[in-house]
Amino acid sequence: MATASIASNTELSRAIAASIRHSSNKPLATQQPTGRCMFNRLSDRFPHLSVRATRNSSMSKENSRKSGDGAGGGLTYKDAGVDIDAGSELVRRIAKMAPGIGGFGGLFPLGDSYLVAGTDGVGTKLKLAFETGIHETIGIDLVAMSVNDIVTSGAKPLFFLDYYATSRLDVDLAEKVIKGIVDGCQQSDCTLLGGETAEMPDFYAEGEYDLSGFAVGIVKKESVIDGKNIAAGDVLVGLPSSGVHSNGFSLVRRVLAQSGLSLNDQLPGGSLTLGEALMAPTFIYVKQVLDLISKGGVKGIAHITGGGFTDNIPRVFPKGLGALIYKDSWKVPTLFKWIQEAGKIEDAEMSRTFNMGIGMVVVMTEEASRRILEEGQHQAYRIGEVVHGEGVSYN
Repeated sequence: MATASIASNTELSRAIAASIRHSSNKPLATQQPTGRCMFNRLSDRFPHLSVRATRNSSMSKENSRKSGDGAGGGLTYKDAGVDIDAGSELVRRIAKMAPGIGGFGGLFPLGDSYLVAGTDGVGTKLKLAFETGIHETIGIDLVAMSVNDIVTSGAKPLFFLDYYATSRLDVDLAEKVIKGIVDGCQQSDCTLLGGETAEMPDFYAEGEYDLSGFAVGIVKKESVIDGKNIAAGDVLVGLPSSGVHSNGFSLVRRVLAQSGLSLNDQLPGGSLTLGEALMAPTFIYVKQVLDLISKGGVKGIAHITGGGFTDNIPRVFPKGLGALIYKDSWKVPTLFKWIQEAGKIEDAEMSRTFNMGIGMVVVMTEEASRRILEEGQHQAYRIGEVVHGEGVSYN
């Protein structure tokens, strides 16, 4: 059951008109998406276009890289049943068909602008929604995971589409979920343009559902944030997260089972129950990030999802540069401390799996960072700097 609406956007209309004028004398080709990544077909059929595609493996959001077999006694994502090797291999194969994959959002040229697209789901956080009965905010998570990705390019989200699938449609339950999606769209100042509701008898467990979402935004070509000008000495500014966000829950659920506590128990050292703390919706950074960009000096942005700092920050760096993270430059939330202690998880595994309280990292000039931090308009921390080398180190 599909729904659709029309969003009015002057900037988008101008870009489309410019694109039509630019392409009016060129033959049209029929696109036949493969279902894996629409950009591989586009690059084949329109080789004159410069397309930067995005590809994220859900496995890589549930596990950043092979980290041993828990020989140290602590839990890892591999122990939680998620094999990053298979996900990485799939991405490697797809990258051969669609070069350029790897950014947080896929860029499609349209006149003097780029359309920036992203897609994602909520992962096994849904399992906790089923157990806690908290469905009103899971839609915010869904929107956040896509719009937070595309805003890293400096794109303003235009519209969002959702896919809701279940074995038997419970209208009241679906309404709660979709209300969260509407809330997420309002927070990111974009339009819920449409969606698909699929009833699939015998496919899902009774009372359960699955979600995915798709966001499209726009940015002027001269305003794209791509990290190309990042240099040693630039500053890493961290924006606080609202919790675990929407990745890492395969490991979280394993930790919860091992701890002997239930979702109704109070978070040790906290004021909420574990269920309430874990189900806190993903923070939507769109307005905050676009405001920071408007002030100048922003060179690159990394959305900290699965892979933590270790895998996500280097994605925006030119070759030969790495990140030095200042330990203790922000307060790690109690929830992450409990996860680590209850699961006996090593520091390196935590840093490459969870956001640890920082959901977005903005790379900016020294002057810009000083201005932002002194103004105090946004809650932010100076968490590190760009250095010569590779990867992420901690000091």
